[in-house]
Amino acid sequence: MLEALLWGGIASGSLLVGALLSVLRSWSDRTVGLVLAFGAGALIASVSFELAEAGLDEGGPVGVGIGLALGAVAYFAADRAIERWSGRRGGGAAGFPLALGALLDGIPEQAVLGIGLAGGAGVSLALLVSIFVSNLPESIGASADMLRDGRSKRFVLLLWVGVAVVCTLAAVAGRLLADTAPPWMVGTIDGIAAGALLVMLIDAMIPEAREKAKDTAGLATVVGFAVAAGLSLLGEG
Repeated sequence: MLEALLWGGIASGSLLVGALLSVLRSWSDRTVGLVLAFGAGALIASVSFELAEAGLDEGGPVGVGIGLALGAVAYFAADRAIERWSGRRGGGAAGFPLALGALLDGIPEQAVLGIGLAGGAGVSLALLVSIFVSNLPESIGASADMLRDGRSKRFVLLLWVGVAVVCTLAAVAGRLLADTAPPWMVGTIDGIAAGALLVMLIDAMIPEAREKAKDTAGLATVVGFAVAAGLSLLGEG
């Protein structure tokens, strides 16, 4: 249990690191765009090698397919709810889609991390680093946007503390459920994370990276993908 808490805290700690980096200094749009593009590439690799592939191995195509649909619908519905809420309050939703994406994909990702610990093989270094690397750009980008939109530094930090705590507890929950969770459930959890990530990438992260980093966004995305994919393949070796 303590092991799951420790590794879950390390994986979600990059969310707080990113928020602190945004609070301590301001970042140019181009820098934020490059960071977001790098993170988008890392997340694409995470979906491909750590979530979809692992989910198919564990739960088969049906479980992963159901999870993909659930994760996609959950993100879409929650994102629209945030937009409506922000509109009623007279403010913008800047940064919130990325924060929502970090939460919705972080919970199942961390649960998978906890489930893996229960298997006795130890923590998956590739998954751990992939979560850490992809969380950092999400947090930096979302925090920078929220600060520009007039949100206070205290609000931004407390928001990411909450997200990090929930994600860390998800690793503990995954460890507790591991002994009773059937393979199809593990595959569905992987699919949920992948579905939420894919919708967030297309609707929020990649468009914003392109807008801010201009013609260098594609190159940064490929670099992020290569780094995360390399880590995943090294972990399998």
